[in-house]
Amino acid sequence: MKKGLLTFFCGKMGAGKTTWSREIAQAQNAVLLSEDEWLASLYPHAIKTLDDYIEHAGRLKAPMKKLVQSILLSGTNVVMDFPANTVQQRAWFRGIFSEIQAPHELIYIDHSDETCLLHIAKRRLEQPERAATDTKEMFDRVTAHFAAPTADEGFNITVIAATSPRN
Repeated sequence: MKKGLLTFFCGKMGAGKTTWSREIAQAQNAVLLSEDEWLASLYPHAIKTLDDYIEHAGRLKAPMKKLVQSILLSGTNVVMDFPANTVQQRAWFRGIFSEIQAPHELIYIDHSDETCLLHIAKRRLEQPERAATDTKEMFDRVTAHFAAPTADEGFNITVIAATSPRN
C-alpha cells in the first residue's frame, strides 16, 4: 500500500506556519495535527514560559510519532503544524518518516524578523489569550535557537520566501 506524505514546517515564530499548514492540509485532504491545539487541550493554562513549552511539547513527542506513523502507513497524508526550527526538532521528524520509509516535504517559510513580528502583533490582537507569550521578548528568545534547514540535512525542502503569495 502507498504511504501517506508527511508535510512539516520550519519558520520563525510568526512566519505563518499555522496558516500554511491549514491551507496545505485542506488542499491535500490531509490529517492536520497542531502542536498548539494538542498542548492547549492536554495542558490548559500550563504554558507560560519557554521552559514550560519545552517540557510539555517534549511529552507529546513519543505518542505523536506513533500516531503519525500509523496514519501515514494507512496511506493518508499528514500535515504537522509542529516546529522543525532546530536541527534536533528536524531529527525527530526524520525519525517519523524514515523509520517507515514514507515520503516527506519540509516547507521552510523564510520571512524577515520584521514580517514575523508584524504577524505576532496581529495575532496578539486576534487571539488575546496568546498575549502573554506572543511578545518580542519571546520571539527573540525562540529565534536565538532557530536554525534554517540546509541541503546537507537531506530533506525534501520547499522554500516559501518573503516574496511568495500569502505573506
